[in-house]
Amino acid sequence: MRESKLDILINEMQKLSAALDRIAGPAAADNDWNAADCFVWAPAARHLQPVARPNRIDLSLITGVDHVRDILFDNTLRFAEGYPANNVLLWGARGMGKSSLVKAVHAKVARDSGSGLKLVEVHREDIASLPALMDILRQAPMPVIIFCDDLSFDHDDTSYKSLKAVLDGGVEGRPANVVLYATSNRRHLLPRDMMENEQSTAINPSEAVEEKVSLSDRFGLWLGFYKCSQDDYLAMVDGYARYFRLPVEPETFHADALEWATTRGSRSGRVAWQFIQDLAGRLRRQLDATA
Repeated sequence: MRESKLDILINEMQKLSAALDRIAGPAAADNDWNAADCFVWAPAARHLQPVARPNRIDLSLITGVDHVRDILFDNTLRFAEGYPANNVLLWGARGMGKSSLVKAVHAKVARDSGSGLKLVEVHREDIASLPALMDILRQAPMPVIIFCDDLSFDHDDTSYKSLKAVLDGGVEGRPANVVLYATSNRRHLLPRDMMENEQSTAINPSEAVEEKVSLSDRFGLWLGFYKCSQDDYLAMVDGYARYFRLPVEPETFHADALEWATTRGSRSGRVAWQFIQDLAGRLRRQLDATA
């Protein structure tokens, strides 16, 4: 039986509607802010995935970086209380607790301020989706920290432009309830040879370099992390041992801790934690570093 003109029209309208839905992409998921304190951004579904047990340690365990710790804590507390605060770039030596500090400060401020402060982690490969995330966060009923860990950009990577747009705020401006914290091993986020290549091919070389460097300039606070001294390293090890109540005296494991650092070619908070894991394993003791 032949279709009527009405049936044909309805069928074509359904096809058009489906095509428009595909172009528009998936609708934003129904995000439950009460589900957790920490979330991970899933851009494909426009969903904030709650993290039931965040991988973080108590703020008291982060030693050797007292100055930057206090600056980050004060900035975060002011933000949680509704006062002006800066975007923050934590840069420098590997393993010195940059990401651990962000998560630990968030946990303490959220707990102590009663502000409902949330932390949303954005993976490096999802930076280009930041504008879509900002649309969701503008409607959040509480302050939110966007957290980008180990941030850097390689050759031919243009996603840094999305980050610049978020830091600048565009026409609408950065929402008052959102700040961005990022960690990186590079102070300027882009490799030096990439900036030099831009300089060599530009009509105005100085402007090309300034364009690249200006990405870091959009963070109001730069917090530098440097390789720690032997005393700082041993203080980190001692702090972990006390916190987890390991049944051993410091003088009995300091030599082992220094040997452990020597075999890895560096002293850092990460190396101290790895040593404590080994020590606790040898002592047959459990460690629970969650806050």
